[in-house]
Amino acid sequence: MAQTITGFCRFVRAEGLSTGIKESVDALQVANLIGIEDRDQLKIGLRSVLCSSKEEWDRFEDLFWIFWRDADTNAEKRPGTNGSKHQKEPLKGAVTSLLGNSSKGKTADEGGKAVVGASRGEHLKKADFSQVTQNDLAELEKIAIQLIKRMSLRVSRRLKIMKAGRQIDLRRTIRKNISRGGDPIELSFKNRKLQQSRLVILLDVSGSMNPYSLFLLRFAYALQKHFRKVNTFLFSTRLTDITVLLRSRDLRQSLQELAQESAGWSSGTQIGESLHEFNFHHARRLLTRDTIFIILSDGWDTGEPEALAAELAAIKARVRKLIWLNPLLGMKDYQPVTRGMSAALPYIDLFAPGHNLESLLALERHLTST
Repeated sequence: MAQTITGFCRFVRAEGLSTGIKESVDALQVANLIGIEDRDQLKIGLRSVLCSSKEEWDRFEDLFWIFWRDADTNAEKRPGTNGSKHQKEPLKGAVTSLLGNSSKGKTADEGGKAVVGASRGEHLKKADFSQVTQNDLAELEKIAIQLIKRMSLRVSRRLKIMKAGRQIDLRRTIRKNISRGGDPIELSFKNRKLQQSRLVILLDVSGSMNPYSLFLLRFAYALQKHFRKVNTFLFSTRLTDITVLLRSRDLRQSLQELAQESAGWSSGTQIGESLHEFNFHHARRLLTRDTIFIILSDGWDTGEPEALAAELAAIKARVRKLIWLNPLLGMKDYQPVTRGMSAALPYIDLFAPGHNLESLLALERHLTST
């Protein structure tokens, strides 16, 4: 049941409904209470949590029956099932499956086909997150965990190599060789005082980022798990610190708690005001010359571009590097011509795509470069 409800949420999102992680978690809870035997009651319950406008409400009826007709057809073909008669079962692991963490079976493929063949892994690394089918989620999740872990190990190893300096420490050399008449028989060297950078991540969870937010949240979770100093925030119309939530060893638990946060999931975007809130409450504690500040957003902003520019200028003056990863930059003909994105560009050290796993892994070289 959990996989089917998750597949349905992804299906309606692909058809244009503004369903984010909070609505998906709500849908799982509704299905757990109602069950999926009575489709009319299930339809009413799901529509109440997944639709946010009259247009979505009107379209929901057709989308619901299209999905469940196909789901029932597939169920009838499986041995040991009774067509549309399903037993009510607990949603153990359900929220985790939102990110493909436990989607081992076949679910609705949203009109696409699973990637097959020896090059599947390479294909998934290059696939746009918004185009990944339900059948490929589990494999993408597995690949992401492995690659991000390797990336963190390489970064840590590179930092240790950089720290081993070869500059002679003259004062310590003289002091060490006094007993030998002052001849520099044994040399002392200076080591570079190099610490792993602090990462500050701001993730846009507004409506326009729906196809990407879940994957980017998973990326932030992995970074926080494998790097010592990471602080993560969500924003849309307001800023929410989720650093403590992402420290959980259980991603499922983190997602359940995140669903209760009033972070403005799938709403509008006020990047300038969110950055102002960060600067006012957190900048003094988190921003230093060792900080790498990362924004994950498509740049669609309903606020004033002058406000966005002013807040970015304040951040730029205090950090080592300001990085903006924009999923839309992975599109062939995309140009950053929106008012907000145009205002932000002068203050960005690295403007790069963030639409697939390959583009996120490219961040590695920027975590150790000076």
